[in-house]
Amino acid sequence: MKIAVVLSGCGVYDGSEIHEAVMTLLAINRSGGTYQVFAPNVMQHQVINHITGEVIHESRNVLIESARIARGKIKALTEYNPDDFDALVFPGGLGVAKNLCTYAFEGVECRVDRVVESSIRDTHKAGKPIGALCISPALITKVLGAVTVTIGNDASAAADITEMGGKHEKKTHGEVCIDMKNLIVTSPCYMLDATITDIAHDAEEMIRAVIKLSGKK
Repeated sequence: MKIAVVLSGCGVYDGSEIHEAVMTLLAINRSGGTYQVFAPNVMQHQVINHITGEVIHESRNVLIESARIARGKIKALTEYNPDDFDALVFPGGLGVAKNLCTYAFEGVECRVDRVVESSIRDTHKAGKPIGALCISPALITKVLGAVTVTIGNDASAAADITEMGGKHEKKTHGEVCIDMKNLIVTSPCYMLDATITDIAHDAEEMIRAVIKLSGKK
């Protein structure tokens, strides 16, 4: 089982949620699978001081920042080919809603990065599973439309999922939403109050379901 993991930077407020990213990689490794980390080679929308929550007036690159989590073993998302992988996975973090798309600023009218959109559409067209944690299901819904996902129990985000053409299911920690028709697996993670143990459990359940959908186990 070889899984492509797409990151959106490094840090919950302006990039990938680090716990979700690392626990996803750990879950893949523990399952006996392998992974390749990707990220779009674009500039972050903003940089946030993770102590104060304030915007820092500097520029950072999503690929370079994501490489911190990947320990340098990362590729630009333009190099992703679904033929080389069994599944595609998106950890969460506000970078998904700021760098991979503009959902954090424009809601249901958001725009999706062209390369990110192509990676999702091409994977879906190839009939391979897509996993998404936290806010990432909003990205998947914006691209694919009529899919069934979960972002936990947030009423506002659930309403946005519906407006973008998707169907939302309420889920809690340790639960996954599985869209069998579209091969989409989602779990809420930090969209709910959570401990790092909860995140590990959610990532494990998501990866387990993705592997099952792939037919590898």
